Amino acid sequence: MKSLLLISLLLTASVGAMAKLPAPVLDDAAKAKADEAKAKTAHAGKVDGYKLCLSMDRSAANYHKTAAASGKTVKPATATPPCADPGPFVWPAPAAAAAPAAVPAAPAAPAAAPAKKS
Repeated sequence: MKSLLLISLLLTASVGAMAKLPAPVLDDAAKAKADEAKAKTAHAGKVDGYKLCLSMDRSAANYHKTAAASGKTVKPATATPPCADPGPFVWPAPAAAAAPAAVPAAPAAPAAAPAKKS
């Protein structure tokens, strides 16, 4: 009993200590990769919603067809907006990486000293 209490106290203390740790520092490449993963996940959600919309349309059409064939009276189909295809995933390259780095201009040559008149 005492060992179980001791283990649970240690686990609680370790969770509290981990909660106080700062977030890991990510470099630019890791941030870009995380942003791309986030965009892919969002696009996958849009594709899933599109596929769900198509399946609901097919299901409703099948229901109305079979109900009409069996002689049931059904309410007319409610007008819904058409399913919007999100298209293929395209990750835009970050503007800084896509554009070549600007080459700093060479320092201007010092102006020639005016000739002394004697």
